[in-house]
Amino acid sequence: MRKLIASINMTLDGFCDHTAVIADEEMHQHVNDLFKTADTTIFGRVTYQLMESGWPPIVKEPTGVKAIDEFAILIDTIHKIVFSHTLKGLTWKNSTLAKGELKAEIIRLKQQPGKNILVGSPSLIVALTQFGLIDEYQLCIQPIILGKGLILFKHMQDRIDLKCIRTETYASGAILARYEPATKNQ
Repeated sequence: MRKLIASINMTLDGFCDHTAVIADEEMHQHVNDLFKTADTTIFGRVTYQLMESGWPPIVKEPTGVKAIDEFAILIDTIHKIVFSHTLKGLTWKNSTLAKGELKAEIIRLKQQPGKNILVGSPSLIVALTQFGLIDEYQLCIQPIILGKGLILFKHMQDRIDLKCIRTETYASGAILARYEPATKNQ
C-alpha cells in the first residue's frame, strides 16, 4: 500500500503561513528529495491555486537557484489531485479534479500501485488525520513566532498520539520533525 505523507511548514507557535517561512536552498532540497519519492500530490483549492500561480512561471523562466528550479519542475510534472467543491476545471498540467468523497478517494489511491502520495494543504491534513489516513507527518518547524494566522490542528476533535521517527536541523534554525501514528487506525 502506498504511503500518504503530510508535509508542511509551520511557525514555532503553530501557524501555517507560506509567507513567513525560511525557504532557503537547503529547505527546498529536502522538499525536492521528498517529491522524488512520490508520484502524486493532493491539494485543496486554496493551496492548489497558490502553487499554480507560483511554480509554472519558474519552469518557463528559471531563477538560477538550482533547488528552487528543480522543485518547480518536480511540482509541475507530478500528478496533482485537487479536492474542491467550487473549481469547475483545472489548467495546470497533470492536474485532476477529484470526483469522489475525500476519504474514499484517498483509500482508493493508497491501494493503487505507485510511489508515495503527498499532501500539504492544511485543511486536507486535518481531515485526513481525523480519518486516520496519514502514514507520516513531516512538520518543518520554523524558528519564528508569528502570533497570528492559520493554526494547523485547530479543528482537531480527538487526541492522536504520534511517534517521532526522525528529526533534522537546518542551518536556518528550522527543525524537520518526522512522526508516524503511534497506532494505526486504518
